[in-house]
Amino acid sequence: MSKVTEKLYSFDKSMALFARAAEVIPGGIYGHFSPTLTVPGSFPYYTAEANGCRYTDVDGNEFIDYICGYGPMVIGYRNKAIDEAAAAQQALADCTNHPGEVMVKLAERLIELIPTADWAFFGKNGGDMTTYATLVARAYTNRKKIIMVRGHYHGVAPWCTGLGFGGITPEDHIHILQVNWNDLDGFEKLVRQYRGEIAGFIAQPYHHINFGDQVMPAPGYWEGIERICREEGIVLILDDVRAGFRLSMKGSGDYFGFKPDLSCYCKAIANGYPISACVGRKELMNAASKVFFTGSFWTAQVAMAASLATLQELEKTNAIEKMKESGTLLMDGLKELGNRYGLEVTTSGPPAIPFMRFTEDHDFYWQQVFCSEVTRRGSFFHPHHNWFISAAHEKEDIEETLNHAEAAIKVLKKKI
Repeated sequence: MSKVTEKLYSFDKSMALFARAAEVIPGGIYGHFSPTLTVPGSFPYYTAEANGCRYTDVDGNEFIDYICGYGPMVIGYRNKAIDEAAAAQQALADCTNHPGEVMVKLAERLIELIPTADWAFFGKNGGDMTTYATLVARAYTNRKKIIMVRGHYHGVAPWCTGLGFGGITPEDHIHILQVNWNDLDGFEKLVRQYRGEIAGFIAQPYHHINFGDQVMPAPGYWEGIERICREEGIVLILDDVRAGFRLSMKGSGDYFGFKPDLSCYCKAIANGYPISACVGRKELMNAASKVFFTGSFWTAQVAMAASLATLQELEKTNAIEKMKESGTLLMDGLKELGNRYGLEVTTSGPPAIPFMRFTEDHDFYWQQVFCSEVTRRGSFFHPHHNWFISAAHEKEDIEETLNHAEAAIKVLKKKI
């Protein structure tokens, strides 16, 4: 690898802006964007502009982005084809009294792409759709209980937010049951215990949690889950918000070989424009029509036009295969660096949605140091959240990042 000119970023303007924000915004920056669990002064807090796979913060520092807005950026920031489609729709209408034809076109397109989709419903956030899916399951089965996988994230509605967060009460979880990931026996036991009471089972296609390795489904897991759900009349809900359209244009159910009754999408569906979708089987359509679930901006047309253009670009550019190749190149390079410097690296997850950590780093201290040092050199690595690869990442970007990573490993070696 070529030698890197050492240039460490500073974040003075980000820190000053955060101090201002803390006076007028709860927490300064809230939710998953909060910098609370990162090293203060070692990561950017505010974005000024973005293009392709790079963004620039308010201090003027440029980063190769491996979090991609926590997933929505899939083709590249400011993609010409997508932004032009959105602008053309904006010139006509966006948020009005009624939906536009573009909503019907988008529903038809999703039904064409996803084998288990006979209808589509739209919102704004992934959590809108996961909550909607649980309501459809209850309406369809006339049952109350929902099984979810322990540790899986489905949004911030009270039913799926853990106790300990402000405003969440035990009563919010009264009909929520939990089971461990890949525990098919535990799932079957829970179903037997509450036979006839379970409306739905909701899960991500594979196990992606914070502060831990991503875990693929065990052989036979999804086949077993699907079989039990069919036998017991339980609605099988796939939360494909994070992985959708990064693994397969047909959805992650097809990728992993099972057929969900309902599937929820967001993030990559529109390259950063705000829209989410739930698609489902025909048998659930009548029940879905009886669920009252809506929002002021849910039929806005600009994001729908952007979604149509995004889906077209994903197919036209063979983006999914490109993301797989770029992610593989990055993960292989990081493992090679770990071996070279005597720090074993563990990688996990699909190449398009990867994560790495140091195998012997049990409290994530090494990870915090490493990711902050990489970021200060110009590649944004999140220390405990899975990363995202976009179709805008080129081989040269990966190589530049690996140079940043090598410099960071040298610093880490001196600190441990």
